[in-house]
Amino acid sequence: MAVHQSRGEEQAALWNGEGGNAWVELHEVLDGMLAPLGEALLDSVTIHPDGHVLDVGCGTGATTVDIAALLGERGRSIGIDISATMLAAARTRAEQAGRMAHFVQGDAQTYPFEPARFDAVISRLGVMFFDDPVEAFTNLHRAARPGAQLRFLAWRGAGDNPFMTTAERAAAPLLPQLPARDPDAPGQFAFADAHRVQNILDRSGWSDIDLSRVDVACSLPQDQLMRYLASMGPVGRVLSQADDQTRRRVLDVVRDAFDPFIHDGDVRYTAACWLVAASRT
Repeated sequence: MAVHQSRGEEQAALWNGEGGNAWVELHEVLDGMLAPLGEALLDSVTIHPDGHVLDVGCGTGATTVDIAALLGERGRSIGIDISATMLAAARTRAEQAGRMAHFVQGDAQTYPFEPARFDAVISRLGVMFFDDPVEAFTNLHRAARPGAQLRFLAWRGAGDNPFMTTAERAAAPLLPQLPARDPDAPGQFAFADAHRVQNILDRSGWSDIDLSRVDVACSLPQDQLMRYLASMGPVGRVLSQADDQTRRRVLDVVRDAFDPFIHDGDVRYTAACWLVAASRT
């Protein structure tokens, strides 16, 4: 008998499996690539030295550790993520940096946070994966103190982010099993529709909701592009199960498709995101 997984279970399996493993393997490349987004996020939130800050979908801990650096002895920087693999890397990062960042494995949609604990709830590209976004943001609202800030970055649409879909478009003729993106499912572009995001936050109890378009220049070294293409996204996940001949053939085609993004030894693109702000009244 076939066993049907919920979307939440699928996300847990992905990020505790090949998705999380790929992020950990490439975390230095990805951290460098996404650092400008982390800076844009932290520039948008007021961090008080004694504040308690929750980083949702913290992954390998880059923003959680950066927040810890801004806090005093009474402050708390706490990251939550569903991936045990990524959190292990996050704890190592915090220890090596000498920062008092704390990490919790769990689904922020249902995790039993202490009520009214956090002065700020933030996320760098980590909130688009909830099975039930209204339930998730209601839970986060419950965990926020009156007056708390909500700040997160989420990708705008696929059409605004051609870099993120170039591999799929190039590989599609060679990989008929490549899954089509479902805009209504948890995933990278689940928050592309500004009206949907506004509605989710409104129904979850948040106030003063504002969505701003931000376009951030990002890059990775050209010599890391093939590693990135072979491991990340839908193409990387399909290639992990492919034979060597198929893998080489697909990567050759996909690599050529990225020529327009290569400039002076770097792969450069614009990350088109929403910067979302709200507050807990």
